[in-house]
Amino acid sequence: MMGEFFANYGMELLRETGATLFMTLFGTLFGYVLGLPLGIWCYATDEGSLAPNKSVHAVLGWIINITRSIPFIILMLALIPFTRMVVGKAIGSTAALVPLVIGAAPFVARMVESSLSEIDHSLVDCAKSMGATNFQIVSKVLLPETLPSLIRGMSIATITIIGYTAMAGAIGGGGLGDVAIRYGYHRGEFDVMYVTILILIVLVQVIQVIFNIIVRKIDKNKS
Repeated sequence: MMGEFFANYGMELLRETGATLFMTLFGTLFGYVLGLPLGIWCYATDEGSLAPNKSVHAVLGWIINITRSIPFIILMLALIPFTRMVVGKAIGSTAALVPLVIGAAPFVARMVESSLSEIDHSLVDCAKSMGATNFQIVSKVLLPETLPSLIRGMSIATITIIGYTAMAGAIGGGGLGDVAIRYGYHRGEFDVMYVTILILIVLVQVIQVIFNIIVRKIDKNKS
């Protein structure tokens, strides 16, 4: 029974697991390429921070909050023309990266801002008194001090993006979500859907364990 199942669906499950990992890896990577500086900028322009600017901070907060308030599947649909313009198509794993990154970046930015806000402001004041520039304060004080918190946030972001990839499968994004919907929902082959759920659970658990190990190692080195 199991042999027949994997003979029929094994290669497709393997291929779509790879697609899910591809979307998760690069969605997280580029989400942080955009979200990390956005979160730092939002923190730095807050009142009493490195470079207070109410107008800039309000605009950044407005952009982050509005983008985060849009359900991901609706965001994907709304971005189809932009996705097609960027990658030349609106379906497939590569095309799904566009809404994945745009959906992840504000989520990442808010977590980065929250992590930076936890820092004792006396450290920033001490660095300023020693003549450090804002860039030096961010790169040599804030980011190193918040690294464990940032890594924990990255684990949350990565697992959230896995959930996004599953939703992307509903409109041709590929990955395990596409398999679950195509076979489980449209064809009623629930055994395939249950296996995809199991694979997703395993992926999430493995990712969480990896990030937990990294955080413990960083905390141990800092102590």
